[in-house]
Amino acid sequence: MKKLYLIRSAKAGWDEPGLADFERGLSSRGLKNIRTIGAYLRLRGIRPDLLLSSCALRAQQTCDLLAEEIEYSGTKHYLRELYLTPPDRIREIITAQESEVEKLFVVGHSPQLHEVANSLMNEHLSRFPTMGIVAIDFEIDSWAELNEKSGQMDFFIYPKQFEYYMPAQIRAQLPREEL
Repeated sequence: MKKLYLIRSAKAGWDEPGLADFERGLSSRGLKNIRTIGAYLRLRGIRPDLLLSSCALRAQQTCDLLAEEIEYSGTKHYLRELYLTPPDRIREIITAQESEVEKLFVVGHSPQLHEVANSLMNEHLSRFPTMGIVAIDFEIDSWAELNEKSGQMDFFIYPKQFEYYMPAQIRAQLPREEL
């Protein structure tokens, strides 16, 4: 069985108006959201075997900070091909991964990851907010066997789900000023 986690990068800032989209870093809200989602993943004991990320600055920062939050120190690859790339190419990148990788994190952007998610499972996501994660299970032995509509959604989370109610276990892991 393989498990794919498609992760949209956290909220980027617009502090520098002349900055190219590729070079925009995270906003303070984006940083907070990474800590919240990271606490959720850590509580569930979720860590990847491999982490792939777009090399746009906000995606790299999301990747690095999320890895820190979940105490992951394994392999990370930053790929230019995950930035503004057609969904078919993203699926090709996923299917090219080694069979030993059971849990794969892919950090990227919308609408591409949104389209990939909808193409891989029968469930339909109507939106894919920043710092959203969709976890998809596949009954396959190799990533090369990945087919459209062959996945089953395990969960779909995003920061606004914790805006009005945050479980005590997550709240306890966040700095007091973020509550």
